[in-house]
Amino acid sequence: MTTNKKYRIGTRGSPLALAQAYETRDRLLKAHPEKLTEDDLEIVVIKTTGDQIQDRALSEVGGKGLFVKEIEEALIRGDIDLAVHSMKDMETTLPDELVIDCILPREDPRDAFISASGESLDDLAAGSIVGTSSLRRQAQILNRRPDLKVCLFRGAVDTRLRKLSEGLADATLLACAGLRRLKKEHVITHALETEEMLPAVAQGAIGIEHRSADGVMGELLDAINHAESRCRVNAERAMLAELDGSCRTPIAGHAVLTADNQIHLRACLFSPDGVERFDVEGTSNIEDSVALGRWLGTELREKAGPDFTAFQI
Repeated sequence: MTTNKKYRIGTRGSPLALAQAYETRDRLLKAHPEKLTEDDLEIVVIKTTGDQIQDRALSEVGGKGLFVKEIEEALIRGDIDLAVHSMKDMETTLPDELVIDCILPREDPRDAFISASGESLDDLAAGSIVGTSSLRRQAQILNRRPDLKVCLFRGAVDTRLRKLSEGLADATLLACAGLRRLKKEHVITHALETEEMLPAVAQGAIGIEHRSADGVMGELLDAINHAESRCRVNAERAMLAELDGSCRTPIAGHAVLTADNQIHLRACLFSPDGVERFDVEGTSNIEDSVALGRWLGTELREKAGPDFTAFQI
C-alpha cells in the first residue's frame, strides 16, 4: 500500500542536479516499494541565485550558499518536502529548521583533468590557460604549476566543455562524480589522484535535506542513508567548519575509511595564488570522525597563523 501523499523533491535545474534528484527518487522507490510509487514523488525545479549569475566567481557575489538559498527557503515554507544537494555546495551551518542526516553512496571524489593539449597538468606548456571557477582548484594548479594561467569558467558541465572546445582555455577541471552521473566519463583525459589534487570537501557526495520536525520524511530517508559516506562527509565538513570555510578560502579535504575500519582525513589550506600551502592529516575511530575534523581544522588554522585572513579573497 502506498502513502497516498505526494512528496516534492526540490532541486536545481541543471542536468547534473536533475540526475541527482532522479537518483534520490529511484533509491527511495527501491527502498520503499510497499509505500511509494513514482506518482508519490514529484521533482520540483527551483532556480537559484547561483544559477542566474554566470559571469562572476561565486566568491565575489556571496559564496556557494547562493546555490541553495532559494531551495532551503522553499523547504522551510513547506513548498517542497526534501531537497537534493551536492554536498560540496553546502554551507557548514544549516538553518535551525532543517537537517541533513542522509548521504547517498559517495561517487568518485577525484577531479578530472580535461584537455586536448596534454595528458595531465604536468604536460601543459608554460603559459597554458586552465579554466575553472574553483578557488581551491586554482590554488592547487598554481601551487603545482606556477607557470600556468587560470581563467574563470562558470556554468553547467556542458557549458564548460563547450568553452573548452571553443578554445577559451587549454584545459579545465571538473568533478569525476558529476561526469559519471551524466554518463560523460569519456571526456576525462586523466583522473587526478588525491595526491595530485586534493578534492573539495564532500565532493562526489549527495545530501538530502528535510525539515527537522518531519519525522516521517526522516524515516523514509534513513533507509537510503549510506553510513560510510556520511561519516566521511561529516569529518570533512567538521574540518571546514573550524576554518569557517567558504568558496572564498582555498581549502581541500578528503576522508577515507582504512582497512582496520578507522577514518583517515587529509586536509590542505592554500593561499589563493598557490604560493603557500599547509597540510595536516590524522586518524581516529569512526565514532570520533567529527572530532577528528575539528581537530585538523584547528591545526590548519594554527599553521596558517595570525595571517589566516590573508588566505581569503
